[in-house]
Formats: sequence, structure tokens, C-alpha cells
Amino acid sequence: MGRLLSQICFRLQLNEIFNKFKDGDGNFGKSLIADVQGLLSLFEACHLRYHGDDNLEDALAFTTTHLESVDKRKASLHLEKKVSHALNQPIHKGMSRLEARHYIPLYQEEPSHNEVLLSLAKLDFNLVQEQHRKELGNLTRWWKGLDVQRKFPFARDRLVEMYVWWLGEYYEPEHEAAREILTKLSSVGSIIDDIYDVYGTWEELELFTEAIERWDVDAKDGLPEYMQECYKIVLDLYDEIGYEFSQKGRSYRLFYAKEVMKNQARAYLVEAKCFHQNHVPTMEEYMSIALPSSGIVSILAWSFLGMGDIVTKDVFDWLLFNDPKMVKASSIIGRLLNDIAGHQFEKERGHVASAVECFMKQYRVTEEEAKEELRKQVTNAWKDINEELCRPTVVPMPILVRILNLTQALHMMYTGETDHYTNAGTKMKEVVTSLLVDPLPM
Repeated sequence: MGRLLSQICFRLQLNEIFNKFKDGDGNFGKSLIADVQGLLSLFEACHLRYHGDDNLEDALAFTTTHLESVDKRKASLHLEKKVSHALNQPIHKGMSRLEARHYIPLYQEEPSHNEVLLSLAKLDFNLVQEQHRKELGNLTRWWKGLDVQRKFPFARDRLVEMYVWWLGEYYEPEHEAAREILTKLSSVGSIIDDIYDVYGTWEELELFTEAIERWDVDAKDGLPEYMQECYKIVLDLYDEIGYEFSQKGRSYRLFYAKEVMKNQARAYLVEAKCFHQNHVPTMEEYMSIALPSSGIVSILAWSFLGMGDIVTKDVFDWLLFNDPKMVKASSIIGRLLNDIAGHQFEKERGHVASAVECFMKQYRVTEEEAKEELRKQVTNAWKDINEELCRPTVVPMPILVRILNLTQALHMMYTGETDHYTNAGTKMKEVVTSLLVDPLPM
């Protein structure tokens, strides 16, 4: 109760502060326009707004308008670079590791930068980058050992992109084991996703789902060869992970890991049924199918598996069985950004109707109108995340931070209306190069 009252008082004080910068008509004063750094700071703060934050909504519109038309004579070159980047990638929605890589060279350009602090930041980045390279080397050997290209030629071969994606979830050195488990499970999960999406027949998918439900090596009998290979990889990987859990006294985590995979297979099958029946659902029906199949709950559960004792049975129960608002918000963001980015590509390769198509059909609007409405839903989901981060929950704050981190990684992967995981072209090459190839010059 005390925390809630403190938050209410803080937001009331914040409103009073904003009102001081407004004129008699309730508009932000023109004197603020000349302060580019101040505009930029306010712009970044606006992305932490809640539902009903009218002052921050007004401030976002005000700062966006004036930052987009910054007079170069009023801003230094490095400040101009910061503005340009922020308009495309606000800090609150960016991957921490990627934003640090971008910011450190900009900080160096500031006349008042601290040389010692700058050197330490560069050294820290480079040392952690070296660890990430070694981890990826080990994972690459494991991936090649699976012979993915030969056994599953239809599947996306994206181990490096997957690993970089999860650096957004946790890049810190102490989370090496967690990154390994998450990358392995999600990479195999990507193969399974492609089996359901683009390759398996309806009859094969039913058999494969039943096999996952049974979780027994004998269940592979009757499956086509490629599914048998995938099924064996899943069981072997879970045996490997289960052994590690037992060594650390965390055997209970294997139950949740299996439940997640079973839930994911069921969700993929429901989605596949819509496609095979050529059914375009209403938005409400679509979201009830698409949020589970988005895999966000699975990714979060897999990301918790390798973490320390802060992750308890209660955390897994909360995630899997309580439909947390913050997790749902992250799922909405991931699903809708994915649909907006991959709408045309998925339509061409044969896939269940996306949110864009469902919205267009239900409300009889154009594609761009549908996308604009879906972007509004993404914005509202971010507000849910911001509110949940400031409320007491049954799980520790570090767990909520992982959900925020995942959402930021999703935002990066689907930026510019492009699925950079599926279409790993220029953008992902730049990200991989900056995070794993090029160290910061000392």
C-alpha cells in the first residue's frame, strides 16, 4: 500500500512539473525547442509512460515533431547522431548490449567525456564480447553435429542469429549456462516451427504432436524419417539438460521444460489446422491462437531454466499457469510486430492468416490501416509492461527484467517491418558484426 501511495504521489508531482513547461493554452512552451538535449531526454522518458499519461502523450508528440526537424546549427554533430538514432530506436525499447555498442563511440565524441570511464567501458565490452565468441564457437560445433542442413533442408539455419537474439535476454558473463540452454532449445524449436509451418502434412503433424505428448522414444515409430530425426534430437537434448539439472539439485525444472514443449506443439497444431482449413479467423479468435503459438512463454521458460536459485517452482507456476499480464503484453508485442514484418513473406510461402489479414477482413480496411491499428496495440502493450514493472508481483524483479529484455530483443528483431531472423540480411549482419566480430578500438 505504501509503495502504491508513493507512486501516486510521484506521478502527481510529475504532472505538476510538466504543467510548469506549458503555456496558458496547455501547450509546451516554444522556449523548449532550442534545448535539443532536453528535448531528447524528454523524448526518451516518454517511452516509459502508462495508460492515461496525457502529459507524456503530449510530450511525445511535441518532442518527436521538433526532433525530426532539428536545426543542425543548434546541435553538435554527435548530438545530431543521438537524435537520429533515438527517433528510430528509443533506449527503452532497445537491446542493452546493442545500445551500449552504439553509445560508447558517441560518448567519446562528447568534449566532456571521462577518459577513465570510457576506457573501462570499452575494456568491459571487449572482454565480454570475447566470451560470447567462445560460447558461440561451442554452440556452432553442437549445431553442425546435428547435421541440420542435410536432415532439415526446409528449416531456417539461423544459429548465429538466434544466439545474438538471446544476448538481448542476458549478455552478462554469469549467464553462460542459461544462454547455452536457451539457444539450443530455441534453435531446435525453430526447426519444429518450420515443420508445422511449411513442411509437414496435416496427418504428419497430428502424429508428431501425439509423439511429443507421449515423450517416449518408442513414440517415434510411425513418424516419417525427418520427424524421427527431429524427435530424437529433442529427447537427447532434454536428457542432456535433465542430467545437468540433477547435478545441481534442480531436477524439478525438467518437468516444466517438457510441459513447455508439449504446450508449444499443441499451439502449433491448432495454428496449422487453421491453415489447412483455409480459415481466416476474427481478431479475437486469431489472438487466442496466435499468442500461444508465438512462443514467448516457451522462450521465457527456457530462459529461466539455466538461471540460479532465484528461479523457483513458484516462478515457473506463475509463468505457465497464471497468464501474467506482463507476459501477455510481451506476447502481443512479439506476435503483432512479427505479423506486420512478415505479412507478405508468410502469405507467399503459405502460412496461416496473419493479424494483418484478419484485421483487414474483419473491419474491411486497407493493409496500411490494419498495420496502423496493430501498431497502436503494440504501443498499448508497452504501457502494460511499464506499469507491471512498477507493481509488486509474486516473482522477483530480476524475473520481470528478463521479460523486459526479451521484449526489447523482439523489438530489434522485427524493426523496420522486416523479420530479421527469417530474412537475415543487412540488418542482422550489422548486428552480428557489431556484437561479435568487431571489438571497440581502445
